[in-house]
Amino acid sequence: MSALKLALFDVDGTLVDSQALIRQSMTRAFQSVNQPVPANILSIVGLSLPQAVFKLAPDLDAATRDQVVETYKQSYFDLRAGGAPSPLYDGAMEVISQLAGRDDVLLGIATGKSRRGLDHMLEAFDLNRIFVTQQCADNHPSKPHPSMVLTALAETGVEARDAIMIGDTSFDMEMGRAAGVKTLGVTWGYHGAEALTQAHRVVTEYTQMGDALNELWADKA
Repeated sequence: MSALKLALFDVDGTLVDSQALIRQSMTRAFQSVNQPVPANILSIVGLSLPQAVFKLAPDLDAATRDQVVETYKQSYFDLRAGGAPSPLYDGAMEVISQLAGRDDVLLGIATGKSRRGLDHMLEAFDLNRIFVTQQCADNHPSKPHPSMVLTALAETGVEARDAIMIGDTSFDMEMGRAAGVKTLGVTWGYHGAEALTQAHRVVTEYTQMGDALNELWADKA
């Protein structure tokens, strides 16, 4: 009997192209405190929001950073409510559906999004029932701390050697490595191939993901 396997997905930059909402919300947030808008906004995607704001503007005092965080949350909520959900990347739904149809694979989420944001995304694409373990920023330290992956392993009963963390950022790869699982980097997100040095494998489009996952699961090294 085959061992049960886990495919653990990041969300922003991996499943969903949310860069427009992220840029607009962060721009509003920094403007609300009369601070210049950072040029490297997408570099922090994947971190929990307080850590992301600190990395973008480490010289701000704590109260100002808190205001940036709260304004970002409200702006993101308002912008999302006023339009269509951020789109899934081409091929994402096909891969998710194929994996969900396998008896030997479980699907999970490990994201820096809030629970509210994750719920909205899952409901928008009717994916809630597919992801059996859902880890988000509300309940864990920020990536790259391994807490999200370790909790997903505990919830599913899958061994670390049979789990793969899939993401677009260095934070995802570092988190997966820290938890002792394989890592699959994707280049269509926000960090780019040059940042995915800790990935066991890297793919450039969703059509490559099925084979890459199977090869990583087959490799017990």
